[in-house]
Amino acid sequence: MTIADAHIARKRFGQNFLHDPRIIAAIIQAIDPKPGDRIVEIGPGQAALTAPLITTIGRVHAIEIDRDLAARLRERFTESELAITEQDVLRTSFFALAHQLGGPLRVVGNLPYNISTPILFHLLESAEHITDQHLMLQKEVVDRMVASHGSKIYGRLSVMLQARYQMERCLAVPPGAFIPAPKVDSAVVRMVPLQSAAVKVRDWPIFAAVVALAFSQRRKMLRKSLATYSAMLEWETLGIAPTQRAEELSVDQFVGLANAVASLPLESRQGIEPRFS
Repeated sequence: MTIADAHIARKRFGQNFLHDPRIIAAIIQAIDPKPGDRIVEIGPGQAALTAPLITTIGRVHAIEIDRDLAARLRERFTESELAITEQDVLRTSFFALAHQLGGPLRVVGNLPYNISTPILFHLLESAEHITDQHLMLQKEVVDRMVASHGSKIYGRLSVMLQARYQMERCLAVPPGAFIPAPKVDSAVVRMVPLQSAAVKVRDWPIFAAVVALAFSQRRKMLRKSLATYSAMLEWETLGIAPTQRAEELSVDQFVGLANAVASLPLESRQGIEPRFS
């Protein structure tokens, strides 16, 4: 039985199975697993990463939505090697997992490209319970995640993630590394949550709302996209011109802007709809 025959990839789950030994080895090297690590793998698939992780650390906890794949994995690995949660990752509490496993988690995974952004925001909510994340995504998404201000691809995703993580693109992954081969290039990104003292955001829901509002009409000047409370902000003190556009602001400037909004009287923030995802 070939890898392709072992399981028919399901489009609704965004399944593309990694099979290139060189790429697998490079990803494992980037993760650098150590005995005792509490590794949680999102979407283990056919265990391309799972197997070498188990060899190194002894036991992996996996989140798999596909019941057929979960059954195959249980046949291949013992409970002492692989614990499987059959669940949509978006319904998984990483806080509860960290508590269950006894400490901060190391998260790895080949994310389904059709829901990669929701997964990233879901993980963001649990960043304080995570040591690091090594995730494979569509290269275009990784480019946006690590983009600098002033870039055309710098946007809400860039700002939200860079305010909470140190991020580094680790390696590119060509379509041929997968079965079936996707129509896009992929990349692996390393995300290390900032220590609490380095996190400058005062109110995450307001920060998320301000960033989303600013980029909702990215070609508009901030005084227009944030018109509801623009007149109440001391732009000069913030070091921001109200005529600037969202893509021109650094992450630190967005943090300062959102913190200023969070400091406004509650009645002055009625136009802000708290949001995180």
